[in-house]
Amino acid sequence: MFLVSSREMLFKAQLGGYAVPAFNIHNLETVQVIVETAAEMRSPVILAGTPGTFSYAGTDYLVQICRQAAVKHKMPIALHLDHHESFSDIQAKVESGIKSAMIDGSHFEFEQNIELVRNVVQFCHKWDCSVEAELGRLSGQEDDLIVDEKNALYTDPDAAVEFINRTGIDSLAIAIGTAHGMYKEEPKLDFDRLGEIRCKTDIPLVLHGASGVPDEDVRRCIELGINKVNVATELKIAFSDAVKHYFIENPKANDPRHYIIPGKHAMKEIVQQKIRVCGSEGKL
Repeated sequence: MFLVSSREMLFKAQLGGYAVPAFNIHNLETVQVIVETAAEMRSPVILAGTPGTFSYAGTDYLVQICRQAAVKHKMPIALHLDHHESFSDIQAKVESGIKSAMIDGSHFEFEQNIELVRNVVQFCHKWDCSVEAELGRLSGQEDDLIVDEKNALYTDPDAAVEFINRTGIDSLAIAIGTAHGMYKEEPKLDFDRLGEIRCKTDIPLVLHGASGVPDEDVRRCIELGINKVNVATELKIAFSDAVKHYFIENPKANDPRHYIIPGKHAMKEIVQQKIRVCGSEGKL
């Protein structure tokens, strides 16, 4: 109960043929919306925070806010370290009570990526913390991490097998044509590559960059073996657009207890939609 690793919920998703949604959080309001909606829909949920989010909000604050959300709604929550690149940073946050971590060494050469990930796995597993890693790179921007399209690499299925065997990771984020941020045009996903990776591996697979991907494409990815779907940008856009609209209609507004409410309502609609797309409703 309370803050847990993502290991069990992802394996249940793998067995059940659905995906667990992972929503990026930034503050109290995003945690409230996501957890309250997941509790209402009885969906497992992962709350993901990038290094920038933890720097902004404070690790101790986020841990306590998420733990209290889990207590209030009597449901386990995985607070997840999203796109963390520093071993020492992960160590400190895991020691603070976080039990789900992504170590992103995808910008390194294959052997260097393996070495980094293996060291993180050895440490995290001692603390009952699940580990996600990435092989291949997504284009786009995630906080301060920017990868242009020419440097985006798809995941090689055979390399994925070796990577999993040599690192001992619990889940693998793969690159099949998605990108961070919103898309300038509809993405063309490599479903054949996903199917081949699924046939050759046996751990849960992760889809990053799902914001803006058509629902039918996300569902097909889940049918082909994706068990965790990351959503970030769509939440931020929905929230900010609703707050901007509130200020247009109420230019003299100055009370955040009022102008943040429309943003929370807008985020809630996105969270509901993504839970339904992932097929995780009623799976808690």
